[in-house]
Amino acid sequence: MKLHWLQHVPFEGLGYIEDWAEDQEFSITCTRLYDDDDEFPDVDDFDWLIVMGGPMGIFDYNDYPWLTDEKEFIETALDEEKTVIGICLGAQLMADVLGADVYPGPRKEIGWFPITRSPEAPDLIPEKMTVFHWHGDTFSLPDGAIRLATSEPGINQGFIYNDHAVALQFHMEITEDSIEALIQECGDELTDAPYIQSPEEMKRGLSNIKNVNAAMKNLLDTLL
Repeated sequence: MKLHWLQHVPFEGLGYIEDWAEDQEFSITCTRLYDDDDEFPDVDDFDWLIVMGGPMGIFDYNDYPWLTDEKEFIETALDEEKTVIGICLGAQLMADVLGADVYPGPRKEIGWFPITRSPEAPDLIPEKMTVFHWHGDTFSLPDGAIRLATSEPGINQGFIYNDHAVALQFHMEITEDSIEALIQECGDELTDAPYIQSPEEMKRGLSNIKNVNAAMKNLLDTLL
């Protein structure tokens, strides 16, 4: 099996997903969108596509002109029924490609906060769990998609599309190193607000990593 992933910034990698894919003996390739020399592969050259996060918005075309080509690439992968997983920014890109609205959420969510699996969703994730967030935008549900999870007050946190694509607004691939990288690179977002944790609060939540990685493994295993 071949896994390709899209990286938007150097400090946001695959995290736990890389460990899982190596255990499954996947061949792993990457398009680094911040590198002008990198290109998108032919969709016939991979089985899985992982679209990772990043601090940019999905409509920031002036600063990131490659967003147009990236959306077309994601759309093609979905049309060809590849297994596609979008995380954070990647989930928003998937929502946009599938015709849903992407817009600023009622609040920024940064740190460890609970989500609840939607009653209509299959058990890809636990019914309730505390996961890592780092996002300000959210999305409506694409036509034909199943809502996967929400956070209070009813903010969409993910969806499943046609049994082969999953969008996750939150981070279950997170590792201690990737949290530290986000704090270092995006620390200017850590303002005083009810759903924005301090670096110290985030680090006190590191014990959640084992549970969220286990949930990520279950989701990935189910999609195999």
